[in-house]
Amino acid sequence: MDQNWNMTKKLSKTMSVAQFENGYWYATDLKAFALSLGIAVGALRKDEIEKLIIQFLKTGKVAVAKRKTVKTGVKDIDKGLSLKLPIVNYTSNAETKSFLMREALKIDPRLPKKSGARYWLNRWREEQLESGKRITYGDLVKQFVKLNQMQDAFPQIPSTRFNNFVSDFLKSEKGSTKGDAIKAWEELKKLDIPKNYRAWVKHPARR
Repeated sequence: MDQNWNMTKKLSKTMSVAQFENGYWYATDLKAFALSLGIAVGALRKDEIEKLIIQFLKTGKVAVAKRKTVKTGVKDIDKGLSLKLPIVNYTSNAETKSFLMREALKIDPRLPKKSGARYWLNRWREEQLESGKRITYGDLVKQFVKLNQMQDAFPQIPSTRFNNFVSDFLKSEKGSTKGDAIKAWEELKKLDIPKNYRAWVKHPARR
């Protein structure tokens, strides 16, 4: 394949799933493409839009996202955050994050700050609410503590390919700098291969 494949190829409803996954697409382009296919993107995250596009490329059918509903009414944060407060209209901001951390430290004063914990906490919260479960901010704090105390590494965050690549690069390429990782990432973006360190390190172009 031409190393400049991703620089000239455009999103198309006739492309294969492999071509889509091997490309690097910006969120604005993904949203525009999804809308052209009839996919309602709303407030979906980048990785959620990608999943819907992949499903369309596989089946030719437009899937409807199960989330996200627009919250109306009084925000939880305006009610005064407390452990007993049910999560209804959540706001992800500095005040909420400070509340969660403050309450978590009461449970475990030496709580480590595990990378990715907040992302997976948000996914857990969304899953609970989508399934119809009633959870409180106390439940959220307990889950936050549990995630930060986990010994095993989290799955890599799907929508942060750049961060995942840099992290894997620096771990594996001894003596390398972040500048080296960014340079390698720019090379990877031009290649018709999956956008991860494993694919990059095996590709003939880097040898």
